[in-house]
Amino acid sequence: MTKAEQDVIVIGGGIAGTAAAIALKLAGRTPVIHEAHRPGAAERGVFLTIAVNGVNALRALGADPAVVLATGFATPRLALRRASGRLLAELPLGGPEPDGTVTTTIRRADLYAALRAEAERRGVEIVYGHRLTTARSGPHGVTAEFTNGRSVTGELLVGADGLNSRTRTALDPSSPAPHFLGLLDTGGFTDAPVDPASVPPPGIMQMSFGRKAFFGWTAGPDGRVWWFANPPRKRPVESGEFTAETWRAHLLDLLEGEPGADLIRATGEILGPWSTRDLPRVPVWHSDRMVLVGDAAHAVAPSSGQGASQALEDAVVLGHSLRAHRDQAAGLTAYEAARRPRVEKVVAHGRRTSSTKVAGPVGAAIRDAMTPLVMRMLHRKGDPQAWIFEHRVPMLAQSSR
Repeated sequence: MTKAEQDVIVIGGGIAGTAAAIALKLAGRTPVIHEAHRPGAAERGVFLTIAVNGVNALRALGADPAVVLATGFATPRLALRRASGRLLAELPLGGPEPDGTVTTTIRRADLYAALRAEAERRGVEIVYGHRLTTARSGPHGVTAEFTNGRSVTGELLVGADGLNSRTRTALDPSSPAPHFLGLLDTGGFTDAPVDPASVPPPGIMQMSFGRKAFFGWTAGPDGRVWWFANPPRKRPVESGEFTAETWRAHLLDLLEGEPGADLIRATGEILGPWSTRDLPRVPVWHSDRMVLVGDAAHAVAPSSGQGASQALEDAVVLGHSLRAHRDQAAGLTAYEAARRPRVEKVVAHGRRTSSTKVAGPVGAAIRDAMTPLVMRMLHRKGDPQAWIFEHRVPMLAQSSR
């Protein structure tokens, strides 16, 4: 077994791990990212939104959102529709703010690549082909062991290894398992002509409570339509359960006669399906030498639109906390104290919004009838999601100069 010594071992090169490495570099540490996959391989997911709070977290890391999010586009509003296409409500997704900050939609793989480029520009080392098997702390450091036979010992291990985190299990073998939300996730990008009636105006994320599946779509800058679907499901999908052809047929059956059907027909490659999950409350976030960030600590339902933004916030607060406390254990405690209340509230919000997608026929009828009234009442008091979007993490990059 090959052994090495490092300062900070970051497990996972996704959004949370890469952003955490950037933050730790700003905080005066020397992080090395250990990623299981090769660049571009197995970049699961279609696209995601970085809400205004996430865009500001990027700025707090000293990154230029215009560069990191260059391949994305602004989506500041959300339109909720019935299966028939009739508008139920339109609401803000955050921004534009006076400085131009706006919620942005971007392909997941593009965001990964841009963040990694930013990390490498700052001198952060990224090693690939390193999948964690286990981690253990001792009096002289924390040791990570990988499936390729290598191991590394450091002062701190940051577990950014996602929903099925092995770091989380190493910290607490009794940690909760991910919770299936009763929805599958799938999506794609059209690559054939689409009926103009199916193409939404730019800047608006359209979402439809379909008769048999929830469907979302928006127009990309090149005229192609980006879409996703959340078919309800009583059990998680099994590997190999669908072929590309049978999955397409299944989606068309669910969405026949609705806007989504034409978009699916115009899409050459459909990505997924995946089972959507979140995490119940994770009791243990850290020890003296290990800490969780992103989905490893608080996986949020995709319907919240906050998974990436919360990971970016985590990174900034972790860097701040460790720089503010000479004692590492005290810094990790401060990080958890600052983040846990907010992310648990966001997780609960995401679970509530997911539940509206799996309502039965009677529940769906009540939801559709009540949504316009509820939205009008909420907006009389201001944006009902302002507590999510208006949150700001402190500027880590500026204060490090």
